[in-house]
This record gives sequence, structure tokens and C-alpha cells, in this order.
Amino acid sequence: MTTEILSREQMNIVIVGHVDHGKSTVIGRLLADTHSLPEGKLEAVKAQCKQNARPFEYAFLLDALKDEQAQGITIDSARCFFHSDKREYIVIDAPGHIEFLKNMISGAARAEAAVLVIDAKEGVQENSRRHGYMMSMLGVRQLAVCINKMDLVDYSEDVYESIKAEYSAFLDQIGITPRAFIPVSAREGDNIASTSPQMTWYKGYNILEMLDNFEKEAPAIDKPLRFPVQDIYKFTANDDDRRIVAGRIETGVAEVGDEVVFLPSGKTSTISSIEAFNCPTKQSVVAGESVGFTLSTQIYIRPGELMCNVKQPLPRTSSKLRVNIFWLSANPMVMTKSYKMKLANSQSQVKLTDLHNILDASDLTTTENKTQIERHDVADCTLQSLRPVACDHAVDLPATGRFVIIDNYEIVGGGVIVDAAEVVNTLMQDHVKKREKAWVRTAITSTKRSSKFNQKAATVLISGDEGQGKMDLAKQLEAYLFKAGRMVYYLGISNNLNSIGADITADQRDDYLQRLGELSHLFTDAGMIFITTVSHLDDHEYEIINTLAKPSDLILINIGENTFNKVVPDLNIDKIDVEALQKINDLLQKKDYIFDYQV
Repeated sequence: MTTEILSREQMNIVIVGHVDHGKSTVIGRLLADTHSLPEGKLEAVKAQCKQNARPFEYAFLLDALKDEQAQGITIDSARCFFHSDKREYIVIDAPGHIEFLKNMISGAARAEAAVLVIDAKEGVQENSRRHGYMMSMLGVRQLAVCINKMDLVDYSEDVYESIKAEYSAFLDQIGITPRAFIPVSAREGDNIASTSPQMTWYKGYNILEMLDNFEKEAPAIDKPLRFPVQDIYKFTANDDDRRIVAGRIETGVAEVGDEVVFLPSGKTSTISSIEAFNCPTKQSVVAGESVGFTLSTQIYIRPGELMCNVKQPLPRTSSKLRVNIFWLSANPMVMTKSYKMKLANSQSQVKLTDLHNILDASDLTTTENKTQIERHDVADCTLQSLRPVACDHAVDLPATGRFVIIDNYEIVGGGVIVDAAEVVNTLMQDHVKKREKAWVRTAITSTKRSSKFNQKAATVLISGDEGQGKMDLAKQLEAYLFKAGRMVYYLGISNNLNSIGADITADQRDDYLQRLGELSHLFTDAGMIFITTVSHLDDHEYEIINTLAKPSDLILINIGENTFNKVVPDLNIDKIDVEALQKINDLLQKKDYIFDYQV
């Protein structure tokens, strides 16, 4: 590939449409008529067809998968490349069969413009309308409609006008104004890369001309900085104490010296250096680059956070999201179940809490008062997450406004953020209200237990970095209080469940924190002092445990570096030494959690 071609503008185009309406043939013809095929490829495919006594089809240039050739349908989003005099094109051939809508959506999500193919003889089909709606939902605003197989209707202008009127009316309802309706015969080459002599009544663009008239999206570097954190790497060898925040810049520009904020934690710092493998030192990086950053202050952040420039428009941070979801699973989405939402590099547990209406994308009819989302439904609904999510409206920044829903390691749905309310987490609060309403209380009140044991029930939560001896301190505290006659229990747990690493996912950690909160409630309801440890606790996780532990108090002991942003620990201990145990004991006495205390 020459330097001139490499430097030319590139554009991503998706081809969509109902199965057998000729998408692959349109693309194959574009490849052939623009001389974009590898030398000898066209002749080789024709020869293979002749050898197998099969009529040659331009679609065979794309259908490389055996299953596709056997069934005659595209089952994956195949990519191919061709060029015009103006630019280079990456064309995504999205599947049209309803069973492969997941693949179609995946392909369309990467496109800047779309060509939707309709068979002139079959006319507008259910999937023609469904795919049009998907383009609207995913924010693909540049759309050309290709009315294919005009040779099968004798190049009839009346057929063309009828399909144009019907589909225009549908697109108008979803806010899309197509750039053109183009009558073509992909098999015969009419109006693909040259004007057709068969349809002199048509005066508009051919397909290639239309593609060249699509407008290139504004460069991502002109948008606010969005850097989803993929991982954090800490170095210790050879006195290298760097902590590198790694990921890929989705939009914007980042420079050394920029003040940045990480959301949803809200922690701020300044970019100290830009790190890249086997590259010269950089002072700035732009959208599309995979890089690492070191920060001027050693703040603790987690994979999945979103780094942004504090001087630019920031994303929303919320646990209550108004979304449009397209459901793909045979099992419906129900309100009683937790799902995993993956947005950029973040993963969050979410529940469907409000179902505003269900849209049938094939005819735009709506259904209200439903309680679940069925396969192929498009739903306007509200999701609530266990922890806040940093996101943008999909129409503004698709990379941080589109998400997928995962259930049992399978993608079961996808959608876009429509709005994100500025609210606090209510899932745990709602759970606690229901729990307290159903809880069967005994005649032994908390006051009676407190008087009997000379202590006030509470959870002592010891947090901090790993490897500092938190568990040993917790065991010593348990033994110390037990010797004094206190009702106390330490819950030990393995290191793997205390951290987020290769052995535990974010949603598994959330599950553990919820169980820990419930156990805290049980032990303290029995009047005990409950002691436990959690590494790298953050503000949101503290709130989860604190909410679930109610009505008893949560006493937070932080060891070493303070990793919290807004939460203020009850006690900070720089390092664990012989005085640490006494400091915790003094705090418990001072706040009247233990009284009449004698060792």
C-alpha cells in the first residue's frame, strides 16, 4: 500500500438489510467495480464456480466462511476494504437474519454511515424496519437506502417510488432523513459505481457517489477527554516505584500537566508523564492511542474508572440510568434479577427497576404495563446499579454511552444511555427497607443486649492496602476484647476475596460486599462486635456495607494510605505496631461501644 493511500481519509460504512436482499452482492460489486480486489481474486472465484458447476455470484467474494456458503447467509460482521478517488472505505457486511441481530448491532456500532438494502421485488420487510430503527438507536444518522434487484421488476420507476414512499414514512417516525434512495441492480452493476442506462428516469447518485458524499465524522480529538482505565500497573524492581494507569483514549487529547479527575470515585490528580512501550517520550497523546499515565499524586483508583479533564465537560455519574435496550436473549429480562452491564471498561451489577414502554421496532407500535422485556423487544426503561456509573449520553459520545448486558457470561442485550439522573444509590436502601419490614424481632431488644454485655453492637471494619497485617490486627483485637468478656467475632476471609485481581471480577467483589453487609447486620443484631477486613475499600463500597449493616454502626479503621475520597475514617493508623491495638480500643471506649471496661 502506497504512502498516498495510507495518508488518505478513511471511513467506516455498514451495509444492513433483510436476509437475501443482496447486501453481500452490493459489496462484492463495489469491490470489483472499484478494482479493489487482490489481483486475480475475481478470476479465481469465477473459475471455482465454474469448476463446481455453480453460477457466479458477486457475494461469493465475501462469503469466505464455509457455513455462510452452505446456508447462503452472512452470519458474522465481515469487514472488507475498497477505495474511491476520494477516500478509503472499511465496509462492514452485517448479517440480516433475525437470529444474528447481535452480530448486526456489533457491526453497526462501529460505523459512521450506513447503506440499507431492500429487495425491490420483496419490498420492505420486518427486518428492514428493525434494522432502520437500530441505526437510529445507535446514532448512525447518515443513511442511504439501496433498492436492489431492480432488474427483477423490469427497472420499474413505480416500484421504486412505492418502496421509497413506504420506507420514508417509517424513517420519518424515528427521526431519520435518508440521504438518498438509490435504485440498483448489484448483480448487473446498475448504479453501483456507474450510472445505469436501464434507469434513465433516475437522476440521483449511484452508490459510490453517495458514499463519497457522506460526511466524515468530526475527529474524536475535538471531543472531551474520555480515557477508560483498563488496568493499573505497579513496578517495584530496580527502585522503580511507578504506578502506571493504562488504557486507550476514546476521545480527546491528554497532555503532561493536565489536571484530571477519575469518575465515579471523584479523585483528582495531574498527569506527570505519558508512558508507551518502546516509544520516544511523549508530551501529549490523542484519541485512538493505547497508553499509560503516571500521576503526580499516588491516588488509588480501580480498572473501569473514567479519566477526564477537569476543565472540560464531564460525564454524568449516576446509579439510575434511563436507557433504550434491545434484548437478544431467549430468556426475557426481568425485574427481580441482577445483570452485568459493561460500559467501556467498567462492569456494574444492574437491575431493571422501571419499564416505561416496549417498542416493536418492526412497526413502531408500543406496549405499556409489561413487566419484562422479551427477545427482540426494544425497551425504554430504567436500570439501577449497585455502584455509580460514569457515562455520557450516547448521542454525544457513543464510546461512553453505549453498553451491553451480560448474563451468565453471554451478551444478552445492548443499549444506549438516554439520561443519567443525579441520584444516590437506592438499590441497597430499598433492600434494607424491605428487610426491616419483614424482619421478625424478638423480645430481647438491642438495649437489653447492650446492658447485658456492657457493649454496643457495631461492626469494626479494617481497610487498607494488602500485605499490611490487617487480618493479624483483627485477630488480636478479637482476642483482646474476648479476654475482657466481650461478645465479639472476627470473620476471616481469603486474600483472593479481599482484592480485585486475576482471581475475582468486579461483580464477584460486589456480591461478596453485599454478603458481608448482611452478615454484619446479623452479628450486630445479636448484640455482638463484629470485626472484619477488606482491602482497597472505596467510598461506594463503604456505603454498601454501611447501608446493609444498619441499624448498627460501622466503625472504619484505615491502615496506611487513605484511599477514600469523601468518606472520613473513624481512625487512621499509619502502620500496624504495638500501639495500633490500643488506639482501636481507646476509640471504642471513647465512643461508648465498650463500657465498664477492665482488662
